[in-house]
Amino acid sequence: MTTDASNAAGHLRYLHGFGNEHESEALAGALPIGHFSPQRVNFGLYAEQFSSTAFTAPRAHNRRSWFYRIRPSVLQGDYQPWPQDTVRTAPITEIATPPNMLRWDPLPPPVAPTDFIDGLVTIAANGDAMAQAGMGIHLYAANRSMRQRYFYCADGEWLIIPQLGELLLRTECGQLLLCAGEIAVIPRGMKFAVDLRSDIARGYIAENYGAPLALPERGPVGANGFANERDFQYPHAAYEDIEGDFELLCKFAGNFHRAQIDHSPLDVVAWTGNSAPYKYDLARFNVMGTVSYDHPDPSIYTVLSSASNTPGVASLDFVIFPPRWMVAEDTFRPPWYHRNVMSEFMGLIEGTYDAKEAGFVPGGCSLHNCMSPHGPEAAVFEKASNAQLQPERYRDTMAFMLESRYIIQPTKWAMETPLRQRDYIKCWDGIEKHFGR
Repeated sequence: MTTDASNAAGHLRYLHGFGNEHESEALAGALPIGHFSPQRVNFGLYAEQFSSTAFTAPRAHNRRSWFYRIRPSVLQGDYQPWPQDTVRTAPITEIATPPNMLRWDPLPPPVAPTDFIDGLVTIAANGDAMAQAGMGIHLYAANRSMRQRYFYCADGEWLIIPQLGELLLRTECGQLLLCAGEIAVIPRGMKFAVDLRSDIARGYIAENYGAPLALPERGPVGANGFANERDFQYPHAAYEDIEGDFELLCKFAGNFHRAQIDHSPLDVVAWTGNSAPYKYDLARFNVMGTVSYDHPDPSIYTVLSSASNTPGVASLDFVIFPPRWMVAEDTFRPPWYHRNVMSEFMGLIEGTYDAKEAGFVPGGCSLHNCMSPHGPEAAVFEKASNAQLQPERYRDTMAFMLESRYIIQPTKWAMETPLRQRDYIKCWDGIEKHFGR
């Protein structure tokens, strides 16, 4: 039996507010009031704390939830190694990391039946998962639901960025419906399964090894703007009370493992806390930009950030380039040529990116590493340098960037796959010398 008290005719309702102390119950009276661990929980449920930060983390950064579930998680079976040969974990040591600018075409749709976990491939990673610093960057392409499978990752939280198709994320806290143009974050260690609501699904995943993603400070912008807390959506409690032959997969210390279980692990009837999966519609991002001159730093488009131990220098920033107005006067409007101590991995969800009008297609990605020069291709430079500057609306576009203080290391697969555009660097071949003209 599957019960979802918030699901009427397939329409999900959500709790709102980033990092709030939420509470939800799929059965009235399942959630204890006034304390977390009573001697007996109603309906014969088990109390279980789920912590995605240390117990002693400062209150403002502490993330934990209490689950009231049909069976405790210790009934999970005996794990055995399970090969998932296309997924890698930092540090990447299988090849030397080149300083070259790199770009890839999208993953093709799978031919054989492939679920979300089978369809994963790691394109790059950085930092060190065992030291809880950096990230893994994966691509996924799937054509079927996970069915009798469930999964959790102990190495980091997962930022899921769909590019094609629709996903239903069934988690211990409830369900999230996720479409292209939205993102979801699954906390480290949270069990979930992925059902497809379309024939094919494709997208990107940032596996954040470091501090949980948080909203960046607004500084002089003030109290409003960027990604607003109210727009983040959390699931209502739902539970699966089903028995049968299931498998629970996990990613732990860089390797995959599998345990046979005789019930669904998504049997949480009620929960309360601030460590839970959430989703966000990128169209709700409140874009800030210049109303005078110069192209602003892309950091003003940061949606979520994982802090490092150096203030102002992120282990991972998730940055978007959404539809927006451009009104800057006497300004080269595309991103300028630059070299950066931060490393940049980019993906494209929809349309075109204003600095790359050819070759960078939805579902594709690029990597510009620490101090590797990059910027507009020749045709974009000439067009922007000679354009008549009027207010311009950038429409039907959504690109994103994963930016990090750590050098991003491509995998051997990424360097050898036919999807790699080996002539990418030629996009700058037409840049001419204008000096003295």
